[in-house]
Amino acid sequence: MTVFPQPARRVPRSGHMIVCGDDALAERLAGELTTVYRERVTLVVPSAPRTGTVARARASALLGQVQSVIGRTDTGPDAPRVLEAPDLDESVLAEAGVREAAALALVHEDDETNIRAALAARRLNPRLRLVIRLYNRKLGQRLEELLDQAAALAVPGLDPAALDTSTTVLSDADTAAPALAATAVAGTSKVVQADGLLLRAVERTPPAAGEVADPGLCTLALLSSTTDDPAGAEGSDASGREGPTLLPDDETVAAATGRGTVVLETVTHTGTAPPPGRLAGRGLPLATLFSARLRWSLAGLVTCVLGLAVATWLTIGGHPLHAAYLTLLDLFAINDPALDEATSRQLLQLLAGLAGLLFLPVLLAAALEAFGTFRTASALRRPPRSLSGHVVLLGLGKIGTRVLSRLHELGIPVVCVEEDPEARGIPLARRLRVPTVIGDVTQEGVLEAARIDRAHALLALTSNDTTNLEAALYARSVKPDLRTALRLYDDDFATAVHRTLRAAHPHALTRSRSVSTLAAPAFAGAMMGRQILGAIPVERRVLLFAALNVAGHPQLEGRTVAETFRPGAWRVLALDTAAPDDRRPDLATTPAHDDTERPAGLVWEPHPGYVLRPQDRVVLATTRQGLAELLGRQPRLRTRPPDR
Repeated sequence: MTVFPQPARRVPRSGHMIVCGDDALAERLAGELTTVYRERVTLVVPSAPRTGTVARARASALLGQVQSVIGRTDTGPDAPRVLEAPDLDESVLAEAGVREAAALALVHEDDETNIRAALAARRLNPRLRLVIRLYNRKLGQRLEELLDQAAALAVPGLDPAALDTSTTVLSDADTAAPALAATAVAGTSKVVQADGLLLRAVERTPPAAGEVADPGLCTLALLSSTTDDPAGAEGSDASGREGPTLLPDDETVAAATGRGTVVLETVTHTGTAPPPGRLAGRGLPLATLFSARLRWSLAGLVTCVLGLAVATWLTIGGHPLHAAYLTLLDLFAINDPALDEATSRQLLQLLAGLAGLLFLPVLLAAALEAFGTFRTASALRRPPRSLSGHVVLLGLGKIGTRVLSRLHELGIPVVCVEEDPEARGIPLARRLRVPTVIGDVTQEGVLEAARIDRAHALLALTSNDTTNLEAALYARSVKPDLRTALRLYDDDFATAVHRTLRAAHPHALTRSRSVSTLAAPAFAGAMMGRQILGAIPVERRVLLFAALNVAGHPQLEGRTVAETFRPGAWRVLALDTAAPDDRRPDLATTPAHDDTERPAGLVWEPHPGYVLRPQDRVVLATTRQGLAELLGRQPRLRTRPPDR
């Protein structure tokens, strides 16, 4: 086990934060905690399986990346501490100071590693706030309950929810998917769930001269985009422009003529998934089971049989059902020959036998067509030739799968492109009957098969930056005005790509998104407490939604809703009217199945003159610096301007 940086080995002080991981999310999360919340951070990374020199170089490189993210290179008592160890066991967690830590984030890509470490950490410190990265939603929910129950049993009288020492399981894919899906859709922007409701924020372009922009429920941000530059500074904060203004007051909004806005437009109940199709939930009508020719053949034979039954009834008399029964026996050749009966009866029997001979191949053809139809229903669909106005989604990994699910929930037509036929999202695309093209997106003809020339937007979400860029450039060569969103990690690379594409295609919108950048604020907020409901990216900055109890916050308690508003820091959006004992501990979770009938307790747009009481709980839109101040974690020093 090795600790970096050398030479001074520091013993962690009480209340510090521990981040365990070695990928981009760990780097971003460590930078978020250090820069925004000014927390003391210990970053635990796995060692290289070879020599100590290689391990030391890897850990040193990671430390340099973290320092680059946070913009600091000091080695003082508050500098990030990097600990490198081969396995994340109890001894390593103890070395990192988990017994004295306030929160631990386990963000390895391997779910098993995170679960094992979470169980060990809960044994070492029952009061520890745990934030775990898991892709499996059901497993995450059960793990939360297990670890919270273990904490309550280890310390009698401990309420994990009340003391904010609970467990939070997050997925970077789930956190980033709403923003990635919203990026490619006009009129649909970021969404955050709160108490079973959806907060829907939309980007609005600058109004034309003489027009008055609709403020919606409230204005969340002023974009850097203007009437002269619709794309704005979306590529990076370092793009040379002023950048967005978060949570502006009414005077600022009125004075900012010609700038785009992000407004809270609607607050609606969470929609359910689209209803299943008429056949086994696959959207396959029964009429498509059989071809038109087969249906006409069946109709003709049925008419013939009915005619024979009527003729038999008229010939032999008796009850019509008896005549129909005789006709069916003749049809299937199981009736006795009519040797001693009238000639008309014998003729009808022969005709019924002939109809039976014709009926057998028709039944066989129907069975084969039905089998083929069901087999086609379980296969991947090809994009229809008449498809247009759809979103082309590149990559069906864990991120692309979540984005596909979100786009389907919104009712947006999608065509997927994936190179690996065994990718994670292929079963979902097959189940949802989403058209999918299997092939390498860098090869000619693949994007054409996805009807890129008629598409509304392109979402390039593969894990390879250069692949995403190559696909975007080729798509722009086919359709210059295509709305394009690229998944890019490196900020400098994203800035260069954005500037070049904006200069080459000034009338087309280009967006760059990093999954780790979108997810890190939510993970950091969860480490600060369970009150974080979600994050909304505004260009390359982030606006948080949080639920706070008014008690203990002098900025809120005893003040009116209007008086609590601090431009650029926080704004009260909703008031929770549910009784304290009936409130859901985590408003960001989906209501349980037996709890869906409970009326939502959130009242949106509370009266400006309402005085907040200590027993109240409010939902706020806040910047990261504003939330740090509300939580009593105001930065001790500033190395760069605050995120406003």
